[in-house]
Amino acid sequence: MSYRILLVDDEEALRDNIRLLLELEGYEVTDAEDGKSGLEAFHKGRWDLVVLDVMMPQMDGFEVCSAIRRVNSRVPVLFLTAKNEGDDRVEGLRLGADDYLTKPFNLEEFLLRAKNLIRRGAEASGGGQEFETYSFGNNTVNFVTYEIQGQKGKKKTITKREIMLLRLMIERKNQVVSREDILEKVWGYDIFPSTRTIDNYILAFRKYFEANPKQPLHFHSVRGVGYKFTD
Repeated sequence: MSYRILLVDDEEALRDNIRLLLELEGYEVTDAEDGKSGLEAFHKGRWDLVVLDVMMPQMDGFEVCSAIRRVNSRVPVLFLTAKNEGDDRVEGLRLGADDYLTKPFNLEEFLLRAKNLIRRGAEASGGGQEFETYSFGNNTVNFVTYEIQGQKGKKKTITKREIMLLRLMIERKNQVVSREDILEKVWGYDIFPSTRTIDNYILAFRKYFEANPKQPLHFHSVRGVGYKFTD
């Protein structure tokens, strides 16, 4: 099965070069020259990767990514941008991007990043139960909208990284998930948070979902190994 990539960039020469590179690797590529037509194309197909320029006419990449994430939380998104400002990178990741490349970039590096994102996306789609919502105790998680309903009916929108970690732990229910597995599946190979960072995510889950965060029923730390979810 060929993987399908949506490429949205208003620079025609760059778009042509990237499309040729991807097609030579055997990918099926659909391209669009602005954010509006890119979003229209997204809604018409099934995609294994979306490549988005940030600065585009009609709709910028941030707007397109936000619209995509409202209906699809799993398709990998790679941002391309002429800017190297930290705020732009943070905003893109906040909206649900999986990776970020600053122009000009090496095409071989682009291809490696694209392959990694597609592989991780394929593993996530094929590695566990498909579901849009999941309920446990008095809690509900919506993996499409990123909305949760926690203790005492409190509703909250959480981050993409939190959703990815929740999905991984729920798919591995009653199993210990190692820190190494979490790093690979949730953070990828390019960013390695400290153990304390993962601990902080688990602590946040306990605040959201546990009646007594100090005596958790659902989110457990297994000393020296990793973490376990039970419902």
